[in-house]
Amino acid sequence: MSRFIVTPDPQNPRLVETVRATDHTGMDTEASVPVERPLTLFLNSREVVTMMTIGDYPECLAVGYLLNQNMLQPTEEIVGIDVDDEIDVVVVRTEEETDFEEKLKRKTLTSGCAQGTAFGDVMEKFDEVILPPDAVVRTSWIYRLSRAINTQPSIYLRAGAIHGCVLCEADQPLIYMEDVGRHNAIDKIAGYMLLNGMGPKNKIFYTTGRLTSEMVIKCVQMRIPILISRSGFTAWGVELARRANLTLIGRAKGKRFLCVSGEERIVFDADPDQVPEESARVQRKASLREDVV
Repeated sequence: MSRFIVTPDPQNPRLVETVRATDHTGMDTEASVPVERPLTLFLNSREVVTMMTIGDYPECLAVGYLLNQNMLQPTEEIVGIDVDDEIDVVVVRTEEETDFEEKLKRKTLTSGCAQGTAFGDVMEKFDEVILPPDAVVRTSWIYRLSRAINTQPSIYLRAGAIHGCVLCEADQPLIYMEDVGRHNAIDKIAGYMLLNGMGPKNKIFYTTGRLTSEMVIKCVQMRIPILISRSGFTAWGVELARRANLTLIGRAKGKRFLCVSGEERIVFDADPDQVPEESARVQRKASLREDVV
């Protein structure tokens, strides 16, 4: 049995709305759509960025964003997080002021979605990270994780147009976050881990989206040595994964997957011939998810 600690809430009316639509036959119908709203992040008294998000777990998103942009160090003491839903603002307060103006000057728009941003020095600590070489991922875990995650009730299964990221340990999915941008989803998990004292040891990261450079960089910064997706890779994502010795597994569908980096961590303990193919429903739903931009 899967032991999710956090899962999406597809029934939350703040996250999903119903809109009027006309179908291909000209008939009136309705469609469920995820809600997106701006969330402005402040670090102490300074405005950092405005993100488009579905709006759940704003504390985790804010802290994870600051961590993954190297604007907040894991050792810094957070003395408070204030969320104002009326004006869509979240303020992270630290014991001491943090100086990041130069990082803001070097802000660039990424190739990702939902106004994801990266900073010119986001790579400043990338090459310093040493991922544990003794970490392992069993093929039986990959198959069980894919089944558990793709069948878990989610905003995506109800409304589509959204990405999911899942923190796992062995074959158990633990923290499942969704958002309109895959970068937001991974930042929520990074924030949750810090705020709840959860370390990266023995963890595996699963994402529904493309394995881009940004996803690889954030996974490495989180010290998680294994990254899995049912979607594909970008060339720079592969290059950075090899540079960091990150195990990068993509196109994980049914009994098939491709590993393009860190294959020495894989333990082939399952016979692919004994693994059932994905049902047509799962294939159809998941393929639509992969096309989310």
